[in-house]
Amino acid sequence: MNSVWRTRILVALVLAVLAAAIYFPILKRRVRRQAQVQQKSEEQARRELVQNLSASKDEPKVKAKLFWASDADGAELTATIVELALSNDPVLRSKQVLNTLLAGPVDVELRTLPPDAALLAFYLLPDGTGVADFSEAMATAVPSGVQSEELAVDSITRTLEANVPQVRRLKILIHGQEAETLAGHLDLTQTFPVSAKPGQAPSAQSPAAAPAKK
Repeated sequence: MNSVWRTRILVALVLAVLAAAIYFPILKRRVRRQAQVQQKSEEQARRELVQNLSASKDEPKVKAKLFWASDADGAELTATIVELALSNDPVLRSKQVLNTLLAGPVDVELRTLPPDAALLAFYLLPDGTGVADFSEAMATAVPSGVQSEELAVDSITRTLEANVPQVRRLKILIHGQEAETLAGHLDLTQTFPVSAKPGQAPSAQSPAAAPAKK
């Protein structure tokens, strides 16, 4: 009798293992597809929300140029034209384009910045230095590595260069503090060049800008 029960238990275990081997990969694919669909819908909703918040009836829509990854490998950046209602004030305009950059493209694989990162504040100093203060996620969620970290910063500086000519260089803060690196490699104690074009007007809040270098 014990032998019969042992046989039945072994057969049941074998059948359970076979069923799991067949069902689990199917379940995994379904969960992955659902997660991708949900992530894309959330990203799209966030992007639309950011654009709607940044828009104003008094601000004309312009063709802004934002820089995201050119492919899923994330080795290079490519410009994407997005119609946005942008302010003429360089500080507010910087916030608008950076928030849209953070919201990300429709294709989430082309993101250059973490989806949980947020722009806490943006300042423009008299010498044309833009100071962007990001949340902790900017430093903790960017994939660690020189290439990915440089790509993240390059996407910010090139987006500012294309849309806010008053910004000459960029200083990145993390939650109001200077960080040593972005995610372990890229030095954040430095400022990053944005635009070397001379003669750009300073911020409206910064009338005593330093004279442009010739």
